Amino acid sequence: MKPRGIIIRIRNKKKATRRKIKSSSKKDAQKHLKEEAEKHIEEQFVLPGDVVGTNEEFEAGEGTYTLRGNIYSTRTGNVEVDRKKRSVSVRATSELPPVIKKDDIVVGNVVNVRDSMALVQIAAIKGHGEREVNNPGIAAIHISNIKEDYVKNIANELALMDVVKAKVIDTDSMRLSIAARELGVMSAICGRCGEPLAIEEGKLKCPACGKTEKRKLSADYGTGII
Repeated sequence: MKPRGIIIRIRNKKKATRRKIKSSSKKDAQKHLKEEAEKHIEEQFVLPGDVVGTNEEFEAGEGTYTLRGNIYSTRTGNVEVDRKKRSVSVRATSELPPVIKKDDIVVGNVVNVRDSMALVQIAAIKGHGEREVNNPGIAAIHISNIKEDYVKNIANELALMDVVKAKVIDTDSMRLSIAARELGVMSAICGRCGEPLAIEEGKLKCPACGKTEKRKLSADYGTGII
């Protein structure tokens, strides 16, 4: 017969072993879920302004930028995840960059909003698939080219980091128009908390903090359709 002290130690050892196995199984499950999530992210086709991860998950790599804890794409392309470096980037699958022409439909990010115009960094041209525009410079949307109607305050129509679909009306001075129904803001983030804004009853509303905002919306807002 085993002494009581030995029996207690054996029982404690068994319990510790079971806890270790349970903990190991939990870690394996979490690791598996993490890998599956990364596989889901990887190779996704994204547009400028799309969220591709968070700072808690990855470091921002080529073709991305960070804002309020989220990592956003700066280009049209496919997501790549470097598991060793824990970084996420966006690869533009293009050979020769397309040339912007008058009447082209382009997509870009609003990088500055002034009293009478908004400045846009063009990222892609409709009809050229995933091919990225190489250093196109900054284009301008004048307040008179935002709507067919009179616009009193440009801040009610466009905001910093908006992704817009626009028509090129002048290549010499690189001027754009978003007056047509299908043109305008394709995606936008909340000015208060940085979460993507959703359309609710014809208005933009933040699902996180409830803030409502105004924009000159494209008919394709939130669809990703260029």
